[in-house]
Amino acid sequence: MALEVLGNDNYTSWSASIRDYLLAHNLSDVVETTRERRADGKNQDYLKYASFLKAVRNGDLDAMKAFLALHPEASSAKLTFGDQTALHIAVLAGHVHIVKELVERIMSNETLEMQDVEGYTALARATSSGDFRMIQCMIDKNPKLVSIPEKSVGSIPVVISMCFDSKELSRYLYRRTPLMDLEPEKGHHGASLISFAIYTLTLDIAVDLIRRRPNLAFAIDREQRSPLYVLASTPDAFPSGKKFVFWKRWIYSWIHIRPSRATAEIRVNIQNLQEKTNRTSARALFQQLDPNLLSVFKQLSEMKLLHAHSHELLSRMCKPISNLNAEARSKGGVYAAIFRAIKEGNFEFVYEIVRANPDLLYVIEFPTKRTIFMLAVLHRQAKIFSLIYGLQQIKTSLSGSDTSYNNILHIAGIFTESTPIQHIPGAALQMQRELQWFKEVERLSPPMLQKALNSGSLTPRQLFTRNHEELMKKGEEWMKNTASSCTVVGALIVTIMFAAAFTVPGGNDQNTGLPMFLDKKVFILFVIFDSLSLFSSSASVLMFLGILTARYAEDDFLKSLPKKMIIGLFALFFSITTMMVAFSATLLIMLRGKSSIVLPIICLASLPVTLFVLMQFPLLVDMTMSTYGPGIFKKKMERWV
Repeated sequence: MALEVLGNDNYTSWSASIRDYLLAHNLSDVVETTRERRADGKNQDYLKYASFLKAVRNGDLDAMKAFLALHPEASSAKLTFGDQTALHIAVLAGHVHIVKELVERIMSNETLEMQDVEGYTALARATSSGDFRMIQCMIDKNPKLVSIPEKSVGSIPVVISMCFDSKELSRYLYRRTPLMDLEPEKGHHGASLISFAIYTLTLDIAVDLIRRRPNLAFAIDREQRSPLYVLASTPDAFPSGKKFVFWKRWIYSWIHIRPSRATAEIRVNIQNLQEKTNRTSARALFQQLDPNLLSVFKQLSEMKLLHAHSHELLSRMCKPISNLNAEARSKGGVYAAIFRAIKEGNFEFVYEIVRANPDLLYVIEFPTKRTIFMLAVLHRQAKIFSLIYGLQQIKTSLSGSDTSYNNILHIAGIFTESTPIQHIPGAALQMQRELQWFKEVERLSPPMLQKALNSGSLTPRQLFTRNHEELMKKGEEWMKNTASSCTVVGALIVTIMFAAAFTVPGGNDQNTGLPMFLDKKVFILFVIFDSLSLFSSSASVLMFLGILTARYAEDDFLKSLPKKMIIGLFALFFSITTMMVAFSATLLIMLRGKSSIVLPIICLASLPVTLFVLMQFPLLVDMTMSTYGPGIFKKKMERWV
């Protein structure tokens, strides 16, 4: 494309092209703003303030003062097409000394309240950068700034700060924001602040505001959701949303958090806040320990404090629900929050809200007409479904059907791409988990539900079979591939150990035909472990052959196939271990007194074998726990309503 010099003859076509380009890239504000200014004849003489603008952007305090001495009106002038004042520009450039000079010595309160083209005051712009010094000096000069919302979505500074996850700054702005600005009647500010505080896990602010204004739990925020719904969507705020290894779980259980004082005084410094509320008697025990352990303890203490805040927040939100009628509950998002919590697996939310208001146990989702327990089965939330064991009338709670005449057993047979089983390794274990769900719901359901037909004229078992055909094929393929790989390894060990039994280390005595080292303890060790390796590898090969020749019926994935795989893998690992012991014994016999050679050889030979075991061992653990573990359902649930 040839370059042309812009002139009077081609300016019109060039400007049209630029306008179309800006409009195509959603930059219409630039076109409209410029056009409006020129149409109104109010285009400011930006050249007049060019040097002033440059001084502010560069942080040149002396040049700025010199210009203001000659042109004092420049402090309140709009210097850019975005209607930005000198204070806006200094804030965006991050020049704290310029901001302080303008705020404390030059600008009036009215000038501080000026907004740019998007409706942002300089304070609102400063909240996005999170600079506490700028914000403090502006609020000290004009406290009304915290109450001025921007124009795009109408958020006040404390909400903007929370959106940017500036927790320390948000606590400061919350203290400086009048409570009346957060009332439901004033708009969505209060609800939005609580919602974003939940999203960012700054729950001390959320607890304090809900304590003061409980009705904000059901108000609508700027995203058209209630804080109650947002809390339901945040399982990470509760203990069930975190998985700890056993030793961290033990430490967590011993940490004690002092009861909250309703967090009436929100601290600016998060460390001070945590030091005040996190002190526990257990912490003193770890003061002299390794810094890494102290870091873990601090992390777990913060986690437990978060969980304490989330529990208090949930309890305060649940109390007013019993006083709401059905219409108010629906408008306040109570029902939607329950259904969302079930989908997200937020056990504590469902437990507390239903426990506080038992009538919610029988709420129905529209338009599907599915109950709480139907949804728990649909989304495979075992912990929430286990609440049914704490009810007196279990079978009654499982009755009913949805708009497609699917009862709860039909729901257990539904399987889609969104069914949450991706965390389970291997298609065979996924199929096993689906069967465990179906069998447990079938065991609890009234017998008549097992033969009931849905709108597609299918029984629950027929629906289960149809929906799980693809998963069953994948499970069969996964089982066969795993068994084939392990069979090769097992057969190789059988061959090696069988040959080693007849070619003993050191050979045989030509006179007696007996092994040369028959009287050595190391030789006896070799014979024992060679035999154990041979027998266990043979057993593993037979188990894997049984898997390869199985008929692969649906119910085989529940117990039969996993049991064979567990036995086969255990026997294979045992044979590998005993083979390495036999190999080590052979080296000790052949290279007596040369430990400097024997030990490195044993270590190097063990490395690939160890890697194989480490790669396959998690599969054995997962399959054993899934088949013979405590199960996914908590059947000993106590009465809770």
